[in-house]
Amino acid sequence: MSRDQRRAIAEKLLQAPEQPEASTIDEMRAGFAALMSQYPVPAEHRETPTTLAGRPAVLVEPPRDQRPGTILYFHGGSFSLGSPHTAMALTANLVLRTGIRALSLDYRLTPEHPFPAGIEDGLAAYRSLLEAGDPSSIVFAGDSAGGGLSVTTTLAARDAGLPLPAGIVAFSPGLDHTRSGESMVTKEAADPFFTRESMGKTGELYLAGADPAQPLLAPAVHADLTGFPPILLQVGTNEILLDDSVRLAERAREADVDVILDITADVPHVFQTFTDTLDEAGQALDRAALFIKQRLA
Repeated sequence: MSRDQRRAIAEKLLQAPEQPEASTIDEMRAGFAALMSQYPVPAEHRETPTTLAGRPAVLVEPPRDQRPGTILYFHGGSFSLGSPHTAMALTANLVLRTGIRALSLDYRLTPEHPFPAGIEDGLAAYRSLLEAGDPSSIVFAGDSAGGGLSVTTTLAARDAGLPLPAGIVAFSPGLDHTRSGESMVTKEAADPFFTRESMGKTGELYLAGADPAQPLLAPAVHADLTGFPPILLQVGTNEILLDDSVRLAERAREADVDVILDITADVPHVFQTFTDTLDEAGQALDRAALFIKQRLA
């Protein structure tokens, strides 16, 4: 275990100079894109712009020896920022480690398109994939807000009477807009990215007045996961979203759903992006890739 690497990353993130607060959503999006561009993206994959259910998407493929199946990927960004390109470090790593193609969806963002627009886009994309293939050939994956969408899109699919995907992989997912997890308080000093207050501000944009105490907005608290496919949740101890994953895993257990709660100590939100400086990042991606390959075998 690379304690020195983890300590160095934590110190670097916590000591980073405070950035001026963006005044517009466009400035926030530009800043987020600049931040995510710093994470290493492996060069071997292929990217092709495409569309999926009327939305822009990026097809990400391995260079050769492609295995059957599809990863439907949902990028992070607090439901208001990001794109398939900002999550490419994660998407490409999953594709190269599994040999399975991914379709990364450019779902609609808030404030222009608040809840439930992102879920509607995810469900439409899944319906489109079902027209061309069997649900057993599809896995959902996502990070942060996109990790939350991988769960809530599955809820929406089940409630619509659709067959469910073969599995779900969620990196540091946001699963509770009530912000009621204990880690919202106990991990705030350790989290270099978020505070409960900052998450509340971006969350309000997504809610747009909707009651957060409902399954599609707080699945960790209110969702019945009966019938769900196997779930892999990966999260670090240095993040306020820790208890989102812990409580969803408990709800999965109560519903007799196979679930792996994969917690790594002393790492930040979506630590899997730090493949150039953290051994645990690559190791976690290897575990996620193994999970996907087993689901799509």
